Amino acid sequence: MNSGDYRQNNVIQTGFYSSIILTVITLITFIAAMTAIPPSGPYCPANCMEYPFSDSLTYYPRDYYWMYFAIFQIITFIILMISVYFITPPEKKIYSFIGITFAMIASTVLLADYFIQFAVVPISFIKRETDGIALLSQYNGHGIFIALEELGYFMMSLAFLFIAPAFLWRIRLERAIRWILTLPIVVTIFAFVFYSIKYGIDRSYRFEVAAITVNWLTLIIIGILEGIFFHRKKKMKILRFELNIKNQF
Repeated sequence: MNSGDYRQNNVIQTGFYSSIILTVITLITFIAAMTAIPPSGPYCPANCMEYPFSDSLTYYPRDYYWMYFAIFQIITFIILMISVYFITPPEKKIYSFIGITFAMIASTVLLADYFIQFAVVPISFIKRETDGIALLSQYNGHGIFIALEELGYFMMSLAFLFIAPAFLWRIRLERAIRWILTLPIVVTIFAFVFYSIKYGIDRSYRFEVAAITVNWLTLIIIGILEGIFFHRKKKMKILRFELNIKNQF
């Protein structure tokens, strides 16, 4: 087995395991996030907080657990995107590279957003250093946290769109992956336009919820399908290797 075969094996293994891990960790993140029902804004069921969200410590650390999982989710997402880049046909690598670029933008924005949220906001409330902290709070529907999530998941949708051409139309599994990767940007743009028309600039976190939901569902489904994709590639490599051994004898 030559060095090229070893490199391809490493790519296939990395792609397979990152796909599985991404699916599992996104499911965990989704479940954890569902327990953090917003105690403010349009989806608040009862006893809603108002500006300056001084009661937010009541919901600490419950409402922050999902962000820890989301950080590992985003890291795994980057690893999977890079794995897909390395199996992309040479003529399509330009699109995959653009996809990785958008993925890096999305990851940088979201990682900073989540880390600042759980590393800065709770301790600031605990120490009563609250000047301007309401602007950073996740409970502020028009605050920095929500705005960065909107930007981050819009960039993730673009990353999905540009990584889609890495997969071939003629193979059913890859065709399904392409369609699924194309859907998030369509839904995200539609949601943004819909909520902007209906609520104007006071859309609160409605669009953010839509964007995060469609992108997380895509991560779960794509993690499963790309896991199957890389597993098939691994089996094909093993079969080719066995055939080469037989031909030598």
